[in-house]
Amino acid sequence: MGNSLLVLIGLFIILTIIGFPIAAALSLSACASIFFTMHVPATILVEKLQLGADSYLMMSVPLFILAANIMNASGVSRRIFDMARALVGNFPGALAHANVIASVVFGGISGSAIADSASLGKIEIEAMKEQGYPPEYAAAVTAASATIGPIFPPSIPLVLYAGIASQSVGRLFLAGIIPALLIASALIVQIFFTAKKRGFPRDKRKSFRQILCTFKDSFFAMLTPVIILCGICFGWFTPTESASITVLYALILGLFVFRELKWSMLPQIMLDTIVTSGVVLLIVAAASLFSWVLTVGQLGAALTAFAAGVSNKFLFLIAINAVLLLLGMVMETTAILIVITPFLIPVAQAFGVDLIHFGVMLVLNLMIGLSSPPFGMGLFTVSQVAGIPIEKNVKSILPFIPPMLIVLVLVTFIPQISTWLPNILM
Repeated sequence: MGNSLLVLIGLFIILTIIGFPIAAALSLSACASIFFTMHVPATILVEKLQLGADSYLMMSVPLFILAANIMNASGVSRRIFDMARALVGNFPGALAHANVIASVVFGGISGSAIADSASLGKIEIEAMKEQGYPPEYAAAVTAASATIGPIFPPSIPLVLYAGIASQSVGRLFLAGIIPALLIASALIVQIFFTAKKRGFPRDKRKSFRQILCTFKDSFFAMLTPVIILCGICFGWFTPTESASITVLYALILGLFVFRELKWSMLPQIMLDTIVTSGVVLLIVAAASLFSWVLTVGQLGAALTAFAAGVSNKFLFLIAINAVLLLLGMVMETTAILIVITPFLIPVAQAFGVDLIHFGVMLVLNLMIGLSSPPFGMGLFTVSQVAGIPIEKNVKSILPFIPPMLIVLVLVTFIPQISTWLPNILM
């Protein structure tokens, strides 16, 4: 079975380097390994591809994407950013601070770093450029703050992890709250000192009445993550049902409360959702097939042998973090989660690592990789939104990486940061 792994991994690396889409690279390398080294029936391909995406839990992914698209078309992104701006307007670098705070709230709606970068990021970057911020700095803040979205509930990566590791989505959502707030705090501290040093502007101080009006305007939008969390934690509905309720809530807000969403806009929103969901679920299906070939190729045995040579769980966690950070810089988050997680779970259990804590650590790690040079997908997305070369964004993002890595170290070696809240509430 060693040959199957060589064909699989070798061809995947080649296809990725020459620019194949990640889903194509995963599926083609898996098919080549099956046909040339394993000699199993071709029907196994269809079966494994189908099983990868055929899950009741996976239905929540396109529904959360649809809810985010509806809310974005309903003016929710603008209202959230205005609220964040009103709260921190008197701070040096006010718009950069508002960028981070808005990402926390919008992340609780979209659950996706790319969605945060593409929709809310456009509003944030334009506002920062108008106030005289360098475009590359505005893009860097947006890319860094977008890492918060997939950690703060709801989180599409945590939903995927829950399905793979057979863990509670509600517990994982709660476990992500404190790490997300720590990331936000670390970025705010970094922005504060940079703003003081470079003389970034403040907003005009808002009166209490103005802040209250802005809060009232954004209240129903900010209520979304609360509805999702309470519903799941109190057992009122499943994660998939919560996604459906979020879509309904988004429609009510857009059509009848804010009245910025028109019926004529829904076909395009549906089309955008279908395209995005299709890409995500295609990657999930291809990664499932890829993961099956790795299983048959005895990668699990190799990882178990590696674990046997590691003296304690702290060295294991350090090694896993290093590998995942490197992978997160060059691969798509969904693919990494689907491919790697099934092999890491038994090893983590052997070391006595709590799987809720482990899941949050994995996702946080991959989100940092998403915004890390040289090939983090978040960097490319934000560079496109900001209209700047990727090289400028790479240079500007570097000061934000150390604060995020410090939080990752804390989350890795202090499990209570992740487990305390779900243990208290559930």
